[in-house]
Amino acid sequence: MIQTLLQQIINGLVVGSVYAVVALGYTMVYGILGLINFAHGDIVMVGALTALSSILFLQEAIPGLPPVIYFLFGLLVAIPVCMAVGYTMERAAYRRLRNAPRLAPLITAIGVSFLLQTLAMIIWGRSYHSYPQLISTAPLQIFTGVFVTPVQLLTIGLSAALMLALVVLVTRTKLGRAMRATAENHRIAGLMGVDTNRIIALTFIIGSGLAAVAGVMIASNYGVAHYSMGFTPGIKAFTAAVLGGIGNLAGAMVGGVVLGLIEAIGAGYIETWTGGWLNSSYQDIFAFIILGIVLIFRPTGLLGERVADRA
Repeated sequence: MIQTLLQQIINGLVVGSVYAVVALGYTMVYGILGLINFAHGDIVMVGALTALSSILFLQEAIPGLPPVIYFLFGLLVAIPVCMAVGYTMERAAYRRLRNAPRLAPLITAIGVSFLLQTLAMIIWGRSYHSYPQLISTAPLQIFTGVFVTPVQLLTIGLSAALMLALVVLVTRTKLGRAMRATAENHRIAGLMGVDTNRIIALTFIIGSGLAAVAGVMIASNYGVAHYSMGFTPGIKAFTAAVLGGIGNLAGAMVGGVVLGLIEAIGAGYIETWTGGWLNSSYQDIFAFIILGIVLIFRPTGLLGERVADRA
């Protein structure tokens, strides 16, 4: 029993760390613009498929390199591509809607999501693509009956490093101060000399870069990528952001990890609890159940929602 619980906790930390990285993109944009960018999950998909194409290209062009080189090459290509997509999204779809009613950018975000999925389907096709196993998936025993793979360790470690780097960026740098000032009141920040258009664009760029890394981690962990793979992680990451407190960086991290743990532990025991009536394939319902409970009983999230004054 203890071994099963520990195993599910490890699985939950792996999934939750990815949710947290994606949720940071949601919460950064919401903190500054008050916009729920529902197309953010599709940036995850673009990152995974771009990395896949880059890896396959390099493997064909220069065979025999160490697997880590292929992995890093795919990651280093996916990040700037996703950053470019994020910037284009902000510049073309959202910038002119900043003062529009809230429903307009929300509908636009949904439209951008469908657009990205359609373009991905045209470029990469409808089929599922096998992801190269560049990092070992052989299980390593850390306790009796408790295993973890190198891919899972990399996912947790890389996610933690990215979250720490983002916190340092926002709290300790000049750019971070400008981002916080823009979030408080973009008009006053502009009067104080902050280029708010640049800061908002950089927020989309940074969030998209994080989404690219998350996409590569998801595809590496599950070994598959396809044009609609970003929808479910995107919705769950949004749930994690709401759970922790939308607009709150620490809340996004906590919400992602908590959601991952709840989902993994629930999936591990749901079949036992229901006498076989439900199985672990129903684990996705936990995200939406948690979202409903949080919105009913604590709509500001676990750590509180941070809403800027945009008057």
